Amino acid sequence: MFWDTNNETLDRSSLEKLQLSLLQKTVERAQQAPYYGELFKKECITADSIKSLDDLRRIPFITKDDLRDHYPYGFLAVPRDKIVRMHSSSGSTGKPTVIFHTMSDIREWSGLIARCMYMTGVRESDVFQNMTGYGLFTGGLGFHYGAEQLGAMVIPVGAGNTKRQIMLMREFETSVIHIIPSYALHFIKSLQEAGIDPKSEFKLRIAYLGAEPHSDETRLRVEAALGVQAFNSYGLSEMNGPGVAFECTQKHGMHVWEDNFLIELINPTTLEPVKEGEDGEIVFTTLKREGMPLLRYRSKDIAAVITEPCPCGRTHRRLTRIKGRTDDMLIVKGVNMYPVQIEKTLMAIPQVGSNYLIQLEHKDYNDHMIVKVEVQAEMFHGDMKELQTLRKTITESLRSELLVTPEVELVEPGTLPQSEGKAVRVVDNRKQWG
Repeated sequence: MFWDTNNETLDRSSLEKLQLSLLQKTVERAQQAPYYGELFKKECITADSIKSLDDLRRIPFITKDDLRDHYPYGFLAVPRDKIVRMHSSSGSTGKPTVIFHTMSDIREWSGLIARCMYMTGVRESDVFQNMTGYGLFTGGLGFHYGAEQLGAMVIPVGAGNTKRQIMLMREFETSVIHIIPSYALHFIKSLQEAGIDPKSEFKLRIAYLGAEPHSDETRLRVEAALGVQAFNSYGLSEMNGPGVAFECTQKHGMHVWEDNFLIELINPTTLEPVKEGEDGEIVFTTLKREGMPLLRYRSKDIAAVITEPCPCGRTHRRLTRIKGRTDDMLIVKGVNMYPVQIEKTLMAIPQVGSNYLIQLEHKDYNDHMIVKVEVQAEMFHGDMKELQTLRKTITESLRSELLVTPEVELVEPGTLPQSEGKAVRVVDNRKQWG
């Protein structure tokens, strides 16, 4: 193996002892970065001053804004000639965030992905079709290197071009895919329209879903339609990308690889730790990163720690499915909600199709939510009472989940905008009102 399998089942005391040793080394490396060098001097922090994991709290949090403010090299902890790769965010809200990797960082990241894939059943005999974007996006290259390290045959097709995806699956007998959830639903719809039965025509058995928050109901749809076991993959560019946390075959929470990352869960308002089992914002500290170590990075992702031991035997703590992000939380009529709650509700209703759109308006000085939902085409060509009943069912289900009553519009398949990349699920037209 290219990773230490013994680490996966360490008792808690031994794992925390390992984490402390790695944290001390991380602090020592990080002080070579301009940002941390100045910060540690100001706060009188050295590797020797970190005596326990609790001492981590002496170090201030950092955010994406800090990375942007010190763009491009303020967090770089090694000479530039030691860097072999960089990845970057899109920079759509300002300067991009840039993450640098040494050769050792790439090997560690690849090993994490290989560990995830092996845990869920992938072996050398598998054919892995990578259906996500390459380039500055971390998802494509992360899974690519991990699958190669594991010894699987990799088809680096990238995102989109559904006809080519189908051709490759048929001709090379693809058994494992990596795909974002919204494109998975679009892909399934395309198969249905083409009259293709993936269970009989393909050799698929495993699908990895990631890059977007998605509900368990979406996972169940993908599994039922493709005849696969689907696993939730979690990561963020600042912590490498995919491979930070992953579901095992139990599919009850995602194991965070705690020999590579320290996690804290905090109240995003008070910044105080939440009680174990409560929802909180995940804060990460890298433990093996050379090129650009990050300490106490606020992810903005909301989840909880699952407290009971996992039947698989791995001792690394598990996170629940990501509930949402602090920056994508919607406040409608004073009620806090996340788009994934709407997806969860819609995907549990059989007549609902693969696409939906949440539209927020400011009407008569009040918030107004419109949820546009694609439903099966035959619903529009039969008894209109069925359509009315379905609309009522969806409205009541959403009201029960959200505690707000939306306006539900049912539309025919193909009506709403389609995307082969990350789906745009929310259009907030209230912003023009300030």
